[in-house]
Amino acid sequence: MNQIIVNMVTSRISALRQSMAANNVQAVIVPSSDPHQSEYLADHWQQRKWISGFSGSAGTVCVLNNHVGLWTDSRYFLQANQEIQGTEIVLHRMYNQFDPSYLQYIADQLSSGDTVAVSGQLVSASFAKTMESIYDKKGINVRFDLDLVTDIWSDRPEPSLNPIFIHEERFAGQSVIAKLEAIRSKMNDHGADFHVLSALDDIAWTFNLRGSDVPCNPVFLAFGLIGQEKGTLYLAMTKANTAIVSHLVHAGIECKPYDDIYMDLKSLNPNSKVIVDLTTSNHEIVSSIAGQKLEQSSIPKLLKGIKNDIEINNTRNVMAKDGAAIAEALYWLENTLAIEGETTEYTVAMQLAAARSRRENYITESFDAIIGYKDNGAVIHYHPTKDQCKTIYPEGILLIDNGGQFLDGTTDITRTITLSDPTAEQKKHFSLILKGMIQLSRAIFPKGTTGAQLDTLARQFLWQEGLNYLHGTGHGVGVFLNVHEPPQGFAPVHSERGKTIFEKGMITSNEPGFYIDGQYGMRIENLILCIDAPFDGYLAFETLTHYPLELALIEKSILTADEIAWINDYQRKSYEQISPLLSDEIRSWFNTKCATL
Repeated sequence: MNQIIVNMVTSRISALRQSMAANNVQAVIVPSSDPHQSEYLADHWQQRKWISGFSGSAGTVCVLNNHVGLWTDSRYFLQANQEIQGTEIVLHRMYNQFDPSYLQYIADQLSSGDTVAVSGQLVSASFAKTMESIYDKKGINVRFDLDLVTDIWSDRPEPSLNPIFIHEERFAGQSVIAKLEAIRSKMNDHGADFHVLSALDDIAWTFNLRGSDVPCNPVFLAFGLIGQEKGTLYLAMTKANTAIVSHLVHAGIECKPYDDIYMDLKSLNPNSKVIVDLTTSNHEIVSSIAGQKLEQSSIPKLLKGIKNDIEINNTRNVMAKDGAAIAEALYWLENTLAIEGETTEYTVAMQLAAARSRRENYITESFDAIIGYKDNGAVIHYHPTKDQCKTIYPEGILLIDNGGQFLDGTTDITRTITLSDPTAEQKKHFSLILKGMIQLSRAIFPKGTTGAQLDTLARQFLWQEGLNYLHGTGHGVGVFLNVHEPPQGFAPVHSERGKTIFEKGMITSNEPGFYIDGQYGMRIENLILCIDAPFDGYLAFETLTHYPLELALIEKSILTADEIAWINDYQRKSYEQISPLLSDEIRSWFNTKCATL
């Protein structure tokens, strides 16, 4: 971290402590969240980044009178160390990313009668309950009505007023009216009068609307309230142009100002029964509900996760054009290294985005590309910037994790390539990852199976060598929505991803990896679709992503005959799907990349 940023962070922490003293607060929690508990945040809500300088997508800063800590998980250990260097902030490593260990740390440092403050709009209602249960035991007060960071953030960016647009039914596959009918049917099962929607992707999906308030995620800042006969969308009213209003009125939905949600919830009939998801609804939202709270998972979350036939077919087509874009970019990379001898990680990211932008229905990247050369590949969520990136030479390992947002689908793919002859150790590690990825791809499992049960399939070969990776194996993926989409995934059992039962129609990433700090990182990622298996009562996966694997990194001797057959079939399918979309010159090069073992 450069000295200018160190000085800014130091000044901001000092100003926060002055505000703490003025309000008789002994600890402040600064989370990575917005009022919708989003994973990716608009600039207006980047409080934790502003106070600490740490730019990772997950982490919490706690400011006490004599200590400032940053708690984050293994994906960000290396990045966090680099970005807080020179400040007084201490990194606390979270080996279980779902355990808010900082809450107990604060409890151990404070005394009865002390006060912890956190904005009630920036923590979920379920998290607020956890806080109160821990601090009540010790007589520590919790203030949810204080937002001390906002008070000192004088140049804070304003909330986005970017326009929103209708996501046409030819892409969505279902009308707003049909989606509302499905939601209300589930509401009736619980005897509910209303359903509060807080998660931005739930709202975008329900109303067939998209926006650009959050980088790389086609969502917009809004709340929703669904009643039995009509509903309300709460948003910045400048976004509600005539076309949007007409689109919503047709489905019985009115538009109201964003902040009106709180007053409207307070005005509900006390006898009303209101479904609210405590994990995605902030503390202030839930506290405002006048009626009886039915605490359960958001209904659109699961409905959205099970894709309809139009969404699935569109996604298959999107994968082909996305693969063609990647082929163009990697063809450029190979030629550039051969002729010029070098390029940069950032330039590769820009080439990938440029190649995608030439494809029909492209909107933006689905996340900032992770282009990790050599040791940067071991920084799991590293992404280069123009000013901070490595120069790539024709040697070593390069990890490329990237994806795009198209009107007809969302992509996320990782490939690890070697730019010179790999070592035996590198080939072994890559092949162990590949074996796990294949086993998960080929899985056949009984209905009712969870992500935690399937997660072990991808890790088994690494485990047999005493190796592992500390991130989940996969996450749900939207259709022109968030690239990280709950509820399902492949992850340890204590997470929502791990506990969720897989259903036909879910699209999930399959991305085992392996990382050696200071040397290299490897990951292989495809998107897979949950489908019916050949046997009654069982499910399986169809691989949606097709882009050739790096054969030079495969140690064939540790593969089984079935694994080799799977790889060869995959290589052939990759050529069949992508080659018709390439120019003659690139198609010839691509043919060599799709060779078989």
